[in-house]
Amino acid sequence: MPTKAELDALRLDPDDRMRNQGGRGRWLWPVLLLLALGLVAFKYWQNSSVPVVTTAAVEVLKEGDSRATAVLEASGYVVARRQATVSSKVTGKVTEVLIEEGMKVEEGQVMARLDDTIAQRQLAVAESELVAAGGRQAETRVRLAEARRNLERTQSLVESGVGSESSLDRDRAEVDSLKARLDAEANDVAVSRSVAALRRQEMEDTVIRAPFTGVAISKNAQPGEMISPVSSGGFTRTGISTLVDMSSLEIEVDVNEAFIQRAFPGQPSIAILDAYPDWKIPARVITIVPAADRQKATVRVRIGFDQLDPRILPDMGVKVSLLEPVKEAGVGSEIEGEPRLRIPRAALRQDGDQEVVWVVEDEHLRRRAVRLGRIDDRGAEVVAGLAGGERVMIEGPVAPSDGDRVKSDG
Repeated sequence: MPTKAELDALRLDPDDRMRNQGGRGRWLWPVLLLLALGLVAFKYWQNSSVPVVTTAAVEVLKEGDSRATAVLEASGYVVARRQATVSSKVTGKVTEVLIEEGMKVEEGQVMARLDDTIAQRQLAVAESELVAAGGRQAETRVRLAEARRNLERTQSLVESGVGSESSLDRDRAEVDSLKARLDAEANDVAVSRSVAALRRQEMEDTVIRAPFTGVAISKNAQPGEMISPVSSGGFTRTGISTLVDMSSLEIEVDVNEAFIQRAFPGQPSIAILDAYPDWKIPARVITIVPAADRQKATVRVRIGFDQLDPRILPDMGVKVSLLEPVKEAGVGSEIEGEPRLRIPRAALRQDGDQEVVWVVEDEHLRRRAVRLGRIDDRGAEVVAGLAGGERVMIEGPVAPSDGDRVKSDG
């Protein structure tokens, strides 16, 4: 059993305990500070060692964007290849106008009528003359038949020795005279028939009909006005209406002769009407008119719409982009219905014989092999390898590896 002296020796002095605690506190805080500084330095070193890369988003082309490049821009107007100012063949007073602006007119439909009073009377006279000429011809035909019978009787008498030669000659002359008169009257009947047909045509000419199916875009005359096929001054009109065949609408543009070599028949084009700037209309070059305007130094180019639309109207202003034809890419052509993507050309890297891009995902690089379509100044079209919406590296490490950690500036 320990003695009291031994137990007292094992007891700690409170002053000594305070001095020991104060000594440990002096070296503990510097150690913790050094650990914190080390951790901050490690984080800083770790962040400074991660390369910063420049990225760009993969662009999804809008529906209707053309893969072809515009090689020529031109301005012009919508024109109708079939358009006519409908007038009359004769000068006359308008009695009736049966069309209005915007009305669709069928071929042969009556558009207007002129005063036909005189034409009717002239036709009646011509038909009466035709009837009279026919009557005279019928009378001569009867007399000729009678003269032939008399000639036959006189010839029989002469053959029997009873009749005289003078009587035979007289009867023969009568027959020949009536035959000549019958021929003349036949000609008179033909002339009268022609005159009657002419008068009938003049009567028909007072009715103005549509020469083709189209839409009336103007109404130029009113009942009571005089109309003539040629201008005669004063208040005489030269047309009833302007008729346009809407199925013949096309575009005419003037192309500077210095760039005409970029256009060719059948060339695909995109037309944009000034009235509908967001509507891209597929079109195609019809022909290049083989003549130049020496004053304007331009050549006229005709362009046809792939499909007409009621919104397309004559004389509308239009801008046309003539496109470079799309050639089949060596790596495959675009599949209809799949989204078409475009990336900057700087994002492309060559890995052997394969085109690759580096996609930044969760601050790591991922290698993607891609299949390209057309490459132009706007970028490179991707037909396989990307889905759209990714960010690709355009500036960064020279020799990256799959999985490298990077920091994107985007």
